[in-house]
Amino acid sequence: MKQKLKEIWGKADDIFVRYPMILTMALIAALSAVVAIEMDNAVNQFSVIKLIFTACLGISVMFAVKMLSQRIGKRMLLELGALAFLTGFYFILPEKEKDFTEMYAFILIPTYILSHLLVSFIPFFGQNRELKFWQYNKNLFINIFLTAVFTGVLVGGVMLAILAVDKLFEFNFEETLYPKTFSFLAIFGSCFIFLLFGDRGLQQLEKDGNYPQILKFFTQYVLIPLLLIYVLILYFYSFKILINWELPRGWVSYLILAYSVVGILALLLVHPLREEGAKSWVKMFSKAFYYTLAPLIILLFTAIFTRILEYGYTEPRYFVLLVALWLTTVVLYFIFVRNGSIRFIPVSLFVFGMFSLVFPYFNALSVSKRSQKNELEKVLSRHKLTDNGKIDFTKRVSAKTVDEVADKFNFLQQRGEDEYLDLFLSVTQINELNQQKQNQLYRNVRGKVAGFFKNVDQNRHNRQRTEIYTPKLVYRTEGYQYVSKLNHFSENMNQGGPTINGDKIVLINRLQQNRPVFEISLNGKETVNLLPFVEKKLAAYASQTDRIPVDEISTEVNFEKYKVKIIFENLVRETSGKTRYYFNDGFMLIKER
Repeated sequence: MKQKLKEIWGKADDIFVRYPMILTMALIAALSAVVAIEMDNAVNQFSVIKLIFTACLGISVMFAVKMLSQRIGKRMLLELGALAFLTGFYFILPEKEKDFTEMYAFILIPTYILSHLLVSFIPFFGQNRELKFWQYNKNLFINIFLTAVFTGVLVGGVMLAILAVDKLFEFNFEETLYPKTFSFLAIFGSCFIFLLFGDRGLQQLEKDGNYPQILKFFTQYVLIPLLLIYVLILYFYSFKILINWELPRGWVSYLILAYSVVGILALLLVHPLREEGAKSWVKMFSKAFYYTLAPLIILLFTAIFTRILEYGYTEPRYFVLLVALWLTTVVLYFIFVRNGSIRFIPVSLFVFGMFSLVFPYFNALSVSKRSQKNELEKVLSRHKLTDNGKIDFTKRVSAKTVDEVADKFNFLQQRGEDEYLDLFLSVTQINELNQQKQNQLYRNVRGKVAGFFKNVDQNRHNRQRTEIYTPKLVYRTEGYQYVSKLNHFSENMNQGGPTINGDKIVLINRLQQNRPVFEISLNGKETVNLLPFVEKKLAAYASQTDRIPVDEISTEVNFEKYKVKIIFENLVRETSGKTRYYFNDGFMLIKER
């Protein structure tokens, strides 16, 4: 037993010595996650979250660097370059959480994907070692799967142990102990386990090994037959389109992409079996797959450009088009290049991904911004909404047009096109929009822009909805003696308030002869109508179609024995044949008179 423990400790010690930078990144990410859970200050918490994003990226980047250095040396130089890149990445992210818009998702996600692609081929770049390349990636794939299983057992076991100690011995641990433990083990623990499986790194990962029988069975008897069925479905759908002469549905793009990516993965999994005694359908699929993709790629481009020509480019549409172009390149390569290398797949995808992020003028963000500017100008021109270059918000427009303009304003504003958008607005509207950006998380101005329109045709499938809410979290309670929480108050419900000295306060909301009733009652005898307050509060935002943030939503009511202040966290007006009002959360402050 003692000898076994020494062996385990020795192997763990080797991992720390062999992979110090990778484990450092994992430790930074894990500790940062623990600190972020503990912190209450949102500003400082976001700085720590940025560190988590950067360190998690650093795990894969440093692993790629380690694999390359084991091939060519120059470890110190490569690690310094990686640290410089990660430092720059940290400062690319915004300083404040409210500026962390969806745009950054289209930077973060592709960057993480590219870092993993880099791991898959970087030690074989320029190396004519096809089988070793396959063995290396196969072992990485297996190690990732094993890491997921082992980490799941580790995390589940430790969390269960903490829960048992907490409940059996009544330690009353803080609730944050559980997410902290999970975060630390899921990040640092999984990284350490993965490195244990990799052990000596490149030398072990690329060595020849037996083809896993479970992988062989899964690929030959499950994955490839399913793909054959799937491609038949897509071909039948293509024939339907030709017969009916109709444009393809938008979601067919994702189905074709799914078939393409899974099919390529299946080909990579059976790569060593092509020359062995593999099943006939494996050989057939390997030879025919890229030919079957060719007609589907035409359908894919048709579906993509149908959306782009109608709505313009956005980052998701750009990336779908980019993947379609990459698939076309891969198909042409394997059709026309005899004995093409499978390394072409991850390398070409990496090149396309880098193009989408860093190539001037043609990267995803630049193309999307130019396209949506053009789409905004088209909408304004089509509906003649500009007067001397400014938007005439008094002109009568449909609710659909309001949505289009507001969506494009929000899209461009979240991508830093403030100066361009200000050209369409008055000074007063610019100031209101700037104030909205300061108060609204993630710079969401959609509702505010929609609210600028004062003459809106609300015929939207005979359904209208207006909602205001307050982001305010702290209220003064001085002068009041009681606080009562109100939850999920909707039509035909009586929201029970507190009972004080035998007196019952109740909020009432119902439809009476198809008219809304919204009132507060004391013991069913004294009643105050709240509907005028609610209607007036919502009337100012009747043309807006999004959730509208306001400073505070409150009103005071005086009964003979009590003074009551009702604070709503939101108010909603819905009209669909009949009008109703409701709120989801709120509370009452009560004072005896």
